Amino acid sequence: MMKNPLKNIGPGTLVAAAFIGPGTVTVCTLAGVSFGFELLWAMGLSIVATIVLQEMAARLGLVYGKGLAATVKEQIQTPWLRVAAILLIVSAILVGNAAYEAGNISGGVLGLQTIFKEAFVTLVGFQFNYLSLLIGVIAFTLLFIGNYKVIERSLVALVLLMSISFVVAAILTNPEWVNVLKGVFLPKFPSDSLLTIIALVGTTVVPYNLFLHASLVQEKWSGAQQLPAARKDLYISIVLGGLVSMAIIICAAGIEQQNIANAADLAKGLEPLYGEVSKYVLSLGLFAAGITSAITAPLAAAYVARDCFGWKKDLKSARFRVVWIGILGLGVVFSSIGFSSIEIIQFAQVANGLLLPIIAGFLLWVVNKKSVLGDVRNTTFQTIVGLLIVLATLILGLRSLYKVFF
Repeated sequence: MMKNPLKNIGPGTLVAAAFIGPGTVTVCTLAGVSFGFELLWAMGLSIVATIVLQEMAARLGLVYGKGLAATVKEQIQTPWLRVAAILLIVSAILVGNAAYEAGNISGGVLGLQTIFKEAFVTLVGFQFNYLSLLIGVIAFTLLFIGNYKVIERSLVALVLLMSISFVVAAILTNPEWVNVLKGVFLPKFPSDSLLTIIALVGTTVVPYNLFLHASLVQEKWSGAQQLPAARKDLYISIVLGGLVSMAIIICAAGIEQQNIANAADLAKGLEPLYGEVSKYVLSLGLFAAGITSAITAPLAAAYVARDCFGWKKDLKSARFRVVWIGILGLGVVFSSIGFSSIEIIQFAQVANGLLLPIIAGFLLWVVNKKSVLGDVRNTTFQTIVGLLIVLATLILGLRSLYKVFF
């Protein structure tokens, strides 16, 4: 009897689905257009950092049996510090995911608009994009079913669609593979590339994924004996996510013109060189990137709210549903009418910029505690690597704050 190779693939794929959203596609596109293959190494390093942090989060959820927000509440003893930490988590994840949800849905719409040209209808004097509603309905249906296996399998299928789309598009550009390998393994710092390097890391190492992963592993497994399966899932999924991001950079590097601002432009830019096929392949990839993030962002927010407020573990509970419905609903409405509140997005960027180094530092602290993880706590090597990554997240956080205020 044949073994199912996808049997143990799950939570890691949802994390990959979450970090490859329209924002990642845009950053990778701009990196490829501006610097060719020269920043592929930065994406490689981002994936290593993501694997290290997500493994810690998965190990915490699996062995300790609690989500990251619940662990914060339990392990921080000073009352005012605990309240401050919970407030920061709630504002960064709930407000942040609500602010970014419109972008996730709009990204999926950009992909579909290449296929469905006329996407607007007029109702009560407003122009609505019905494709936003279509993506919202798909996301709502999957989340409302409230069955983890159904959500997981749907997202695995979408991630595979996204992966195949972007990798095929990259191969269609017929790059010089020797130069691609040089870009991956020989770090270069072209002039004016620092902000792009930081953006590539920042779009891959995402705070809400740490919360999402620590909660998701509990839906699929429990106990330290399941760690090998969880790690295998994590390594395969995050590396696959990294390959997708690199494929987008390779696609963008294959375009002659420079006036490329997003993935929709990327699809148009490839068309004269590689024909209609590349346009549709890329559009499907962008649709999958948008809809997967549109599903995982509300889900992560609901998990965080559940942990912060001590609700029972049930995907079908009314309070859990209220959170993700609220975030998904705001995303659909704002995406449909083209509304974008700069103030809300700036607040979310500030909150996430503060949250990432704090949570990365907290995570490193708890996974070193014998009282929390016992024999599977961090080794010395893991701690050293973790400290370097926490330092990198601090730089990322400061850059995010600098970007907003200056």
